[in-house]
Amino acid sequence: MMDFLIVLSIGYLFGNFQTSYLLGKWIYKLDVRALGRGNAGASNATESLGFKFGVLVGVLDILKAIVSIWMIKVMFNVGFDSSGSMLLYLNGLGVILGHNFPFFMKFKGGKGTASLVGMMLGLNPFFGLGGMLILLITSLVFDYIAIGTFALVVYTIIVTVLMDAGSGPIAISVIIAFMSTFLHRKNYIRILRKEESKVSRVLGKLKKGKK
Repeated sequence: MMDFLIVLSIGYLFGNFQTSYLLGKWIYKLDVRALGRGNAGASNATESLGFKFGVLVGVLDILKAIVSIWMIKVMFNVGFDSSGSMLLYLNGLGVILGHNFPFFMKFKGGKGTASLVGMMLGLNPFFGLGGMLILLITSLVFDYIAIGTFALVVYTIIVTVLMDAGSGPIAISVIIAFMSTFLHRKNYIRILRKEESKVSRVLGKLKKGKK
């Protein structure tokens, strides 16, 4: 039980490294949560402050999850197998919780998509790359990041089940899926109302050199 608390806490602390918020304050002297959709995620950073800034935020949010899981692998000498998967999934959950609900920002952070990609890459690079492809392809096909994110969380559950990681990791992947869906609920409502920002709009700005 103590090991579970330790790995969850380490993940939460890593997740509290709020890339878009910190870089927004440093580079633009503003709080990214005051822009766009009002959160500190990579998607909002991209839409509000430009493609390059958003990519930087996304990459760093991915890396913090990878580093956190790598650290647990070294500390506890475990891998993505039946004996170590629970610790690694708990750590990944901690990173996502820290990203979504950072204590130093009054628990108002992002939505955890990039951190989930980093978690998958940290668990197994091949599965992580598969998750990235599903996220990108689905987002481009349907023209909405939120739909790509939904495909990613479903993929995470499927991979966890197929790898026979155990009931604990499966439960964690389901928790992550429900949390992501809840945090994206307004995005899905805007999609139904045709009010959600489209991927093509952001890419169009990039082509025109506006961002």
